[in-house]
Amino acid sequence: MQQPTSAVGLLLSCVLSYATICAAWAPTPGAFGSAFAPSLGSVAAQRNRPAFRTPGRFANPAKGSRSFPLNKLIRQPAHALRTSMGVEVSEARVFMDGPVSGEHGLEKVVMEIDLDGRTLRLESGEVGRLAAGSVVAKQGNSVIYTSACGDLDLNKEEVIEDFVPMSVHYQERSSAAGKTSGGYIKRDGRPSDEEVLVSRIIDRSLRPLFPSGFCREVQVLSWVLSYDPEHNVDPIALISASAALLSSKIPFDTPVAGVAVGMDAKGKFVVNPTRDMLKESRLNLFVSGTEESVMMIEGAADFLTEEEMAEAIETGMKAVTAICKGLRAFADKVKEARGIESLTALVRTPDASLYAQFEDQLSDAMDKAMRTGKTGKFDVYGAIFDVEREAKKLFLDESSDTGREIDVKATFKRFAAEKMRLLAKNEDLRIDGRGTKAVRPISINMNPLPAASVHGSSLFTRGDTQTLATVTLGDKGSRQRMDTLDGENSKRFYLQYTFPPSCNGEVGRIGAIGRREIGHGNLAERSLLPIIPSEVDFPYTIRVESLVTESCGSSSMASVCSGSLALFDAGVPVKRAVAGVAMGLLLPDNLKRGNEDMAVQVDEEAVILTDILGLEDGFGTMDFKVAGDAKGITAFQLDIKCEGLSINLLKRALTQAKEGRLHMLYHMLKAKKEPTDTLAPSVPKMLTMSIPQSAIGKVIGPGGAMIRSLIEDFELINIDIDESGSEGVVTVTSLNKERNQKAEEKIRFLVQEANNFSPSGGTGTMNKRVADPEVGKVYKDCLVVGVHPFGCFVELYAGKEGLVHVSELDNKRINNVLDLFKVGDKMDVKVMALKDQKGKIRLSRKAAMGNAETPPTDAPAAAGPEAIEAQ
Repeated sequence: MQQPTSAVGLLLSCVLSYATICAAWAPTPGAFGSAFAPSLGSVAAQRNRPAFRTPGRFANPAKGSRSFPLNKLIRQPAHALRTSMGVEVSEARVFMDGPVSGEHGLEKVVMEIDLDGRTLRLESGEVGRLAAGSVVAKQGNSVIYTSACGDLDLNKEEVIEDFVPMSVHYQERSSAAGKTSGGYIKRDGRPSDEEVLVSRIIDRSLRPLFPSGFCREVQVLSWVLSYDPEHNVDPIALISASAALLSSKIPFDTPVAGVAVGMDAKGKFVVNPTRDMLKESRLNLFVSGTEESVMMIEGAADFLTEEEMAEAIETGMKAVTAICKGLRAFADKVKEARGIESLTALVRTPDASLYAQFEDQLSDAMDKAMRTGKTGKFDVYGAIFDVEREAKKLFLDESSDTGREIDVKATFKRFAAEKMRLLAKNEDLRIDGRGTKAVRPISINMNPLPAASVHGSSLFTRGDTQTLATVTLGDKGSRQRMDTLDGENSKRFYLQYTFPPSCNGEVGRIGAIGRREIGHGNLAERSLLPIIPSEVDFPYTIRVESLVTESCGSSSMASVCSGSLALFDAGVPVKRAVAGVAMGLLLPDNLKRGNEDMAVQVDEEAVILTDILGLEDGFGTMDFKVAGDAKGITAFQLDIKCEGLSINLLKRALTQAKEGRLHMLYHMLKAKKEPTDTLAPSVPKMLTMSIPQSAIGKVIGPGGAMIRSLIEDFELINIDIDESGSEGVVTVTSLNKERNQKAEEKIRFLVQEANNFSPSGGTGTMNKRVADPEVGKVYKDCLVVGVHPFGCFVELYAGKEGLVHVSELDNKRINNVLDLFKVGDKMDVKVMALKDQKGKIRLSRKAAMGNAETPPTDAPAAAGPEAIEAQ
């Protein structure tokens, strides 16, 4: 059913009602902090003029291929060109280098290209010669080795699938940064989240460029052998993977490259900034593409506008285009040196005649299936799948082989996608009854879980996609820690995404988190990161969990919406809400692999969809997720199933995505206008205090004994000490303010005691220590500062305390000290000895009661709190 035209009024109302919240928050450079990792990105590329795709994968140079003549590249001087976007890129240089020293007489094919004054160098011919393709990539002191292998046996029985069984594994070896891996066996183990994200970047950039009829197994392996913090390794990994495939027999003939794009303090875009620069940048974009068009984009921003995003993509594409030209020449030279060609014989040609038969026999059935008038997932999907079952009955029989089955399946997908496109283009109608710009119905349930247990929660439902988000607040001990090439890092805010098979009504494997969940959770996390308050304003660690309970398209963007609302419910002082929407694209099949001259026709025939269904994602050409608010964008991700998109199409998608975000923000702000004023009762209470660096050891104690004792004695959740500043910052966490205050008193006592003995203690004008107590003397009303099963610690006077062992507490046997004494009690004690076997002052309550024999008093002269002498 078509969305009512009054939605325009709702959008305007959203902008007006939202303006007061947006105006209160102004983004500043560096808002991401150290939690913003540079390896989160991927893709976008375009040429100097709008274009659609790279030349044909197996183009013949005689028929207009854009292959670069080697005589124009080999050993020619590099002429640096500063593009209109301010990026200085040289022409690529391809040449032979060698022979390498040794008895093998190896020669290397080398490509060099300068990007903003930094040289990227690719080498092939010395390392990994038994792989189908291998490349060593270098920039500065960063070195990456990448290999590409495949099942290339021409004599093997034909393998037929409807996808490319490719796997990509990227590994950051700890030795690359001069470190040894942690753990007992000291060996690099399972991939970290960052390594998984980079692997996904490489996979998503390469996969659409394989020929549709190629279905042999391919494996790309990439290792960081040396790490230079000044040269980001993520783009180098993708470029080396592309080069390894291009220079092999594997039928992959379209160069693809990627760059990172950041923004400096002056608002200028920077290509391949360092990881440290990206931490302070308002933009962290990864762009990948071919010589002529965008393949993938991914990254995050601090509320950049759609116009700024488009400019950043174009900036990255200038460098991508130059690199791709160099890659083509490099691959040609490697193949020439090795005497190999791409095995195009492995590319199977599908039966093209099937499409006309589908049109003739199934058009009416498909038209009817797309006009059911229903909106539910099972109803809409079921109608389409009924047509697919009918197609299998018509075109398959018992004698049909696997190839025929794959052809029917692929043809049905093309047929359904084109019918969906024509319906949307001609009638502005989609298979669930919506228009192309309409968002599915939205329902929001704030605080669905008890606040007595859960700190914040929200249930967000958009059509048949639903996510339950919860927020948990904690202290520094709750931070997510990770070991990277840059050292040990921690995240104060993180989002964890769970996608169980039940959300699709299916039965499936439950186990370790998959790559998809890591990627989608990372996207949702970066979408919310810019609105997280600083640690000064809100000292808590913030963990958001998103459980997908129903899935019918874009559960990651639903996680952004539910996560934003859960932060509001938890009382986290965010000053604006963030929403996310997934955009789709329907293109005619003949234009998915068109050339640059078809750009205008592509723009005319393309249909952009807002808030796509899972089926529209599966049949469509693009999945473009954009998150942000009315003022700008916070995160984005593009995946495509063709050979590239033009910048014009991306600009259209960004504009249409903003309209969808505004619609969702209207419903979100109607459900919850601002964060809750107070935190839930179950939120831990935190107390922060500063102590001198010289007192930190006293508070921690030998082997952490004192800090464990404090946690146990005062029933705390945790005590964290930050030693990074000029003073130590102690954070005490418990569920009770009074416990925190008592713990603070004890810590201040320990600090005072440490100052009395510290060479820099006190005022600094006189170094003092507290005199020892008098052996045999009874001290009255001494404060109990610690209670343990083995006895009580008692403070004699400021700066001096001792242990009353359980055997010295009373004349009677005491079964449980904790039942009779508590911190804060007072008792009379007698000093029995200045030091016992453990070096502590030995006290006795039993002796002070007059029922124990007094030991001889051959102790030091009388002393007390008033007897303080200078050292």
